Amino acid sequence: MRYLAVFTLVPILCFAFQDLGSEYGGLDWLTYGYAAWPMMIGPVLMLLLFIKNRELIRVPERGANFSQTIRIAAFLYLIPNLFMAFGYSWLAVVSVLSIVTILVADWQLKKRAGA
Repeated sequence: MRYLAVFTLVPILCFAFQDLGSEYGGLDWLTYGYAAWPMMIGPVLMLLLFIKNRELIRVPERGANFSQTIRIAAFLYLIPNLFMAFGYSWLAVVSVLSIVTILVADWQLKKRAGA
């Protein structure tokens, strides 16, 4: 859960720092790419974490809230990455595919575990 928190919060903090630093601080070196790249890399790292810990979804007693937390974090990253895929860089499509993979695989693993 600590890794998931880091992969989720660091890109959001980079985005907030970029927005505040460029608007109020006059820091011209803080470009949009400073915030966009962590937002695109975060879901890919979450997918790797999901693949490594997929047994936590199969056995809910071991990973109490892992499934719900990773689904919420992935869904929250879906909208910004969709905008980035169309407006910033086509490489954000990789992040969107990672998010969709997390959401679909989580649903499939829960369905199999319940049967």
